[in-house]
Order: sequence, then structure tokens, then C-alpha cells
Amino acid sequence: MEGCHGDSAGHCLTPPAYGYKRPVLLCIPLLAGLRHLPCSTLTSLVVMQGERDAGKGLEMRKLVLSGFLASEEIYINQLEALLLPMKPLKATATTSQPVLTIQQIETIFYKIQDIYEIHKEFYDSLCPKVQQWDSKVTLGHLFQKLASQLGVYKAFLDNYKVARETAEKCSQSNNQFQKISEVSGAVRGSPAPGGGSPLPTALLYKPIDRVTRSTLVLHDLLKHTPADHPDYPLLQDALRISQNFLSSINEDIDPRRTAVTTPKGETRQLVKDGFLVELSEGSRKLRHVFLFTDVVLCAKLKKTAVGKHQQYDCKWYVPLADLVFPAPEESEPCPQVHTIPDHELEDMKMKISTIKSEVQKEVTIERLKKKMFENEFWLLLNSPTIPFRIHNRNGKSYLFLLSSDYERSEWREAIQKLQKKDLQAFVLSSVELQVLTGSCFKLRTVHNIPVTSNKDDDESPGLYGFLHVIVHSAKGFKQSANLYCTLEVDSFGYFVSKAKTRVFRDTTEPQWNEEFEIELEGSQSLRILCYEKCYDKTKLNKDNNEIVDKIMGKGQVQLDPQAMPTKNWHMDVIEMNGIKVEFSMKFTSRDMSLKRTPSKKQTGVFGVKISVVTKRERSKVPYIVRQCIEEVEKRGIEEVGIYRISGVATDIQALKAAFDANNKDILVMLSDMDINAIAGTLKLYFRELPEPLLTDRLYPAFMEGIALSDPAAKENCMMHLLRSLPDPNLITFLFLLEHLKRVAEKEPINKMSLHNLATVFGPTLLRPSEVESKGHLTLASDIWSHDVMAQVQVLLYYLQHPPISFAELKRNTLYFSTDV
Repeated sequence: MEGCHGDSAGHCLTPPAYGYKRPVLLCIPLLAGLRHLPCSTLTSLVVMQGERDAGKGLEMRKLVLSGFLASEEIYINQLEALLLPMKPLKATATTSQPVLTIQQIETIFYKIQDIYEIHKEFYDSLCPKVQQWDSKVTLGHLFQKLASQLGVYKAFLDNYKVARETAEKCSQSNNQFQKISEVSGAVRGSPAPGGGSPLPTALLYKPIDRVTRSTLVLHDLLKHTPADHPDYPLLQDALRISQNFLSSINEDIDPRRTAVTTPKGETRQLVKDGFLVELSEGSRKLRHVFLFTDVVLCAKLKKTAVGKHQQYDCKWYVPLADLVFPAPEESEPCPQVHTIPDHELEDMKMKISTIKSEVQKEVTIERLKKKMFENEFWLLLNSPTIPFRIHNRNGKSYLFLLSSDYERSEWREAIQKLQKKDLQAFVLSSVELQVLTGSCFKLRTVHNIPVTSNKDDDESPGLYGFLHVIVHSAKGFKQSANLYCTLEVDSFGYFVSKAKTRVFRDTTEPQWNEEFEIELEGSQSLRILCYEKCYDKTKLNKDNNEIVDKIMGKGQVQLDPQAMPTKNWHMDVIEMNGIKVEFSMKFTSRDMSLKRTPSKKQTGVFGVKISVVTKRERSKVPYIVRQCIEEVEKRGIEEVGIYRISGVATDIQALKAAFDANNKDILVMLSDMDINAIAGTLKLYFRELPEPLLTDRLYPAFMEGIALSDPAAKENCMMHLLRSLPDPNLITFLFLLEHLKRVAEKEPINKMSLHNLATVFGPTLLRPSEVESKGHLTLASDIWSHDVMAQVQVLLYYLQHPPISFAELKRNTLYFSTDV
């Protein structure tokens, strides 16, 4: 075929643009053999680049069309494969030994020839326009003509069930027909599943799915076509025709994607679905929640025997007319939620990462993958803590736990948008509920639980390292407000808040210009949320006793490993509800960011040995450590996420310069500075030491000591190792230790447990100088390697230990003779 990117055997080598695994998620390939770009990547491309100017919007049109053209080529190949056996079958039909009768042939191949000619003509007209692309090209009339010929599909669909049954019967009863079918499938590279006839199973349903995919392309084309472009009204008309056609298709004929019809005869469409954790009868349950145009339905997937069709079991439903979101202060207090301690969540992450590295070595993969799924499922179930409640007017309420405010906002906004329509309350009969629940399996857009083991092999493993983000400014607010942004990244299947800008007061154009360094753990997305700060203490959310700040806008950016800038800053704009937030980002891989680099200057404190600094200052603990800790204890000990939430990088650098220069105004600077920046400065000081606080020399012994099983032997060893530290290192470590314990005492308020603090500080205090020499963390995926686990465990051991006095430690002589 002209324009087909294929090999000599006629196999089409261009990947399909709309894969059958996820027909609703638009997957558009780049031509010339590039791999699939996931839908989420394209969405972020559109947000980041597509609407910046009309020219780039037209480039996106070309990308969409190129992908569609490639899939159209494959589709025509499939239709040809379907038609291939028709000629020899017709030739034998008039002989004394026909393979099939004329009636059977016409039933099986009904309207296929017409559909083929329609699409061949469409392809031949569209192909040169895409290949000779320019900004003025018009092609809306081609889509309009294609849509106007959908009547042929209606005839095909009306005959589909009979055609399929006839083909299956003929294939089972007639060996000659089965062989011809198999040859047809083999020639076009479409062998039938299980070796049976490809006609009824692998190819015959293709025309049904094609209309859905054409409609999705029209949606995307309109998104990237300027309203004043001559194509715009033509594409709108084609979309209207296609949508009306799809809604008119009989559900019995096409049971996969058809919307459910309400008792009134109106169309009930699926708007959104996804996996949420429900708190039901005091325990966490993973549910699949479906939001239709008039009802929310909560379901779980039934366990079925192998080979049986999977189905959902409805747990409850609430008509949107009966669904209310009371103001936070009006809602009833939430039932007690059992939360898993942070250290158990972190331990599970470590187990998952260990299994991942074993899977990569290809050792008993299936058993490991099963174990990894179980661990990831546990993490997915137990990590969310943000409450999201759905209330029924009748008094019943349902509680979900989400990992992200972004996700909660999306569900709430989608429901409230639908509630603006004229909705009526109703009660579903058992039959109607059965039909609605039965439709969930075919209509769902989210097919798999979001865990690694459910990902395709070619999906990105995500980024490991440090993402540097500058939040510059925002515009588009209609009235002055107190505004701030938060940054979230995904990790192990759920999202975590990592950074927060300061509140810019009483403005419509906040200028934050704040830089953050965010640690990534296999992350694929960055989310930016913009809030209006609420200072009214009467507006408390009774679900979690926190003042409710209003989300003004939210947006998401895909972190593509191939496209991420690694050296230079890349500036971009993200649009959210009419608000534009300007930001920049760059990425540093983990192995590059963890190298300790001694300072070359003779003065200053950063990058200088701790013994040199204390001797120069004539102090036992470096001034920088004492001052930062004092300030955190004065006004940051109750700050949520202290030491976990990133401080503004520019503020941290300003403090670093001030300490290095021994600035006389340092105390004034500290009192004025955001507390997260001060916490970040303390972490940076320990991270930039030329050797770790617990020293390179003792590192192997710390690793061996923490691995000891006998409690007495471990105590003996761990205390001996502390005594072996140089005095400045030991005194500073004990000073920091007592501070971290005081921070953890406020865990109910600041959400920082001993394990959280050990996770933040462990690698900083123990990670060796020469990372490469012993192969520590040389692989990106080793972020939760045994070394990091052990580093966390060492610090946690000392944090959980009764108070350790320097004098007592030095005075006590334990029976431990081994030299370190």
C-alpha cells in the first residue's frame, strides 16, 4: 500500500496508535518507528507546550494526525486480511464442492468491502496532506465525509452478531474454511488466539472499535485546532455525527464501550473511574469507584475462576441528586482511622525495592513478582491518609482515604460539575442495578491496580535522583488573595507532598521565585497545586482537624526520562483553571548528587572537616548546627513535615553564604527566614561534609553492627562504635540526636516520627565519601538498597535508645575487644 511503513512481506511495522488494551486512553505514536507516548505524556505536552501559541497547536495537530494515519494504515491492512479469503470462497461457491454457500459468504463479509473502500479513499486523501504538512492545510471535510458514511457501519453492526456466529459455526464444521481463515490471518500477521479462526475472534470486531477511535481523534484534533481555523466547524460537525452514532448503537451488538441507558431512555455516560481506598466497617478496602453522569457507584471485582468473565459486585451507589458535600465545619467527626506507622510503610518500600532488584537479575521471576504485587498492594492500601467523604441526603456517609489533595479535588470537582445539571433522585431496581454494575467492566477506563507489577515492560521505571524546581510566579487570579503553591511527586503508586512555597499575601500576581530540591523515588509525574490560604480558625475539617485552604488550581507535568533537562534549567508554564503558573526545572541523577566534594577554600564551614571548624570556633559543636537547631526548636518543632518538606533553595544558599562568611547579621537572617529553609541548611551542612559525620573509617563496622541479631552483642558493638568517633563528631552527633528526639515527641502535630527522621538524616550522616569505591548506590534503582536501609536503621537504633551521655559513654568500658 502506498505510504505503508512495512516490510517486504507486507507486515505493517508502524505501531498502532490506539491499542486494544486501553481504547479510551489515547496513545499516539510518533512515526518512523518511535515507541508509544502514553496519554499522560501527551497531556502534559499539551499543557506545557501545546497552547503557548497557535503554531505549536498546529504542530500537535500534525502529531495527532500522524498517529491516526499510522493506525488507519493498520486498520486497512486488517480489512484486507478479512477480505482476502472472500474471492477464493466465492470462486468455489458455484462449483460442485463449495466451501461455503453464497449466503454464508455474504453474511460473514457483509459490508466489509464497502467499509474498506471508504477508509482506503479517506487514507489516500489524508496521507499526502500530512506528508506535505503546512499550517494552512485543511482536512476537516475529509473527517466530515467519513462521519457522513457511518450508515454503512450501522448496517455492518446490525449484521455483526449473525456474521460472527456464522463464521464460528463454519470454522468449526468446515476444515477448508478454517484453513483459508488461518492462511488469511497468517498472511497479514494476525494469527488467531489459541490457533482458531482469526475471522470471528481477531479481525471481525475491528470495525466496531474503529468508530470509537475515530471519535477520540476528533476530540484531540479539536483540542489543538484554533477556533478560527476553517477546519474547526467541520471537525465539530464530524464529532457531533460520530457521537450521535455511537450513542444510538444497540448495546447487544457492541457490548464493550456503549453507554448505559437509564429507565427514562436517557444516556448514562461514564465520566470518571479509578481505584480508591474505602474505610468500611473499620478496615481499609480497595474499591473501584465509577462516576456516571447521574450516579456514583462503588464496586469491587469479584473473584472468578480461570477463564470465566470477570464481573463487578456493587457495594453501594448514591444518585448525584442525593449526594452532598457539607462544609467541613458542619460535617460529623470522622471515625477513628487506624494509621500504619511510618516506619512500617518505609520498611515495605525497602522490601519492594529489594525484590525489584532481584527481578532485574531474573531469578525465579514469577514468585518474586507475586510477592512484589502483594507488598505494593499492601502499601497502596495502607498509605493514604487524606479523608474524602461522600454524604447521602438520607444521612448515610462513605469515607475514602486518598494520598493526595489533588486527587480529592479532582473527584469533588467532577461530581460538582455534574450536579450543576438538572438531576433527579431515583432508586434502582435490582435488575437495573445489575445492568449498571455489569456495564462497569466494559466501560472502565482504569483497568489495573496502579502497582509496578501491572505495568507494561516498556513503561518508564520513573526517575531516581533530585528534581530541582523553581516556582516563579502566577497570574490569572480575578481578585487579591493570600496564595501559595505545593509540589507533589508520585512514589510507589501514590503521591506525596514534597514542597511548599511561602504565602504571598493580598495579591493577584504572586512572585515567589522559590527553588526546591525534591528527592524522586521512581517518580513519573510532578503536580503543582495553587491554594488560597485560610486564616479563619473556625473552618476546621472535622475529618482531620486541619484548617481548610481552598484549591485555586492544579496541574500535572510528566517527568519523561528522555526529555528531562539534566544540566540547564527548562522554563515552562502550566495552566490550571485559567491560572497560569510559571516554573522551571532540571534533574540531577542520584549518583551525581550524592558525591561528597570537600571545599577547596580555607575558610567557611560548608565542605570543611568538622574538626577544623570546631577548632577554629573553639566550640564543641559547630556554630551552624547549634544555631539552626535552636531556631527549629524555637518556632519549627510543630511545623508539619519539618525536615521532610523542602526549603526554598535560594534561601538555603543565602544562609549557606552567610554562615561561610561568618556574617554578623546571621541571627537576624535566621529569625526572618522560613523555617523549612533553616532545616534545609542544617541537612545541607551534613550532606556537604567532606566525610560523613559517623566517618568513612567506621562505616563498614556500623553496617556490620546493625546487622547483629543478638541484642546484647548489638548494644555492645553500637556503643563501642560511638566511643570510637573523634570527639567533635561524637558530641555533634549526640547533640543532633537529642534534638531529633524532641522533634519526634511532637509527632501528633508535625507528623515526623523517629523513623521519618531516620529516613531523612540516616544517609546524610552515614553515606561514605567515595560512593564509587564500594559500588554504593551506583544504580538509580538502588535508592532503597541494602546500604540505604542499613543507614536508616543505624540512626533509628540510636534514636530509639535511652539518652546517651558523652561523659557516661567515655567513662564506661564495655567488654568489647575487637579493634575497629
